[in-house]
Amino acid sequence: MLSIQTMTSRLQQLLCMVALLPTLAFSQAWPTKQPIKLVAVFPPGGSVDQVARIIAPVLSQQLGQSVIVENKGGASGVIGTASMLSAPADGYTFAVVFDTHGVNQSLIPNMPYDSKKDIVPLILVGTSAMVLTSNVGNEYKSFADVVAAAKAKKTVSFGTIGNGSLGHLAMALLGRNSNLEFNHIPYKGGGPLMTDAVAGHVPLAMGTVFLSKPHIDNKRIRPLAVTSLKRVPEFPDVPTIAEAGFPGFEAPAWWALLGSAKTPPEIVKRMNDELNKVLQNPEISQRLSAQGIEISGGSVDKAKNFIDKQIDTWAKVVRDNGIKPD
Repeated sequence: MLSIQTMTSRLQQLLCMVALLPTLAFSQAWPTKQPIKLVAVFPPGGSVDQVARIIAPVLSQQLGQSVIVENKGGASGVIGTASMLSAPADGYTFAVVFDTHGVNQSLIPNMPYDSKKDIVPLILVGTSAMVLTSNVGNEYKSFADVVAAAKAKKTVSFGTIGNGSLGHLAMALLGRNSNLEFNHIPYKGGGPLMTDAVAGHVPLAMGTVFLSKPHIDNKRIRPLAVTSLKRVPEFPDVPTIAEAGFPGFEAPAWWALLGSAKTPPEIVKRMNDELNKVLQNPEISQRLSAQGIEISGGSVDKAKNFIDKQIDTWAKVVRDNGIKPD
């Protein structure tokens, strides 16, 4: 005869199994209920939009369900990410984000969510170097020229896509670590930045490979250094900042897909598996590489560890330099 303790234990196990049945049934039905939405947290035409639209068709084919891209820009990606979190956490709404996601928590006051607690990364799509460029007609012919001017206490101005952007923080980190001063000129996005860089209205520009490469190829701007730890295939002759006298310096741009932390773990696992298949597709790999993106992929934990480290790294830079949003 079973003891009272054994019967109680088995009853608790049974109740737990019954409680899990709706979740299991729901997860097994996914994704047959409705189309899946990828919220691209920046406007059309930029790299986030491109990444979302490259991934969506193949993901749709694999899942047997429509995958649509919805652009919802604003506040460096906060508005789009918040809209994803306001939707039901049922596996039908995810967000495609840029590296600003790793900065927003420390930069923007009254954030509507906690970037670590409220979000689960589905996958790290990939990373890219940023490129420090100069107009072909100005005095900066090499990264050494930039450093020499800063050491001579000259005004060394550089433009980025905005206050608190990764380009801004990378230069702030470089300046603080090496006791150099750089003058930041924020722009309202990559288009205006490149327009002024090409015209020579701003002597230096810090942008992604995706943003800078067309103008470098046209020989309108000159690449001086990249922010990755190793040189990039697109510019094999351009040194890294690390090898140009600042060992260990690294500031990668990156792209990721995120979901609500409340999303059923079975769906998170399935999405991670499917997204890894997408990134391993030769055509997709080639298209992303053409955007200057070095594909990452891997587990949810890999993505979370990377993103959490980015959040912590740039939070310190924001605090140390008193950086404020636009």
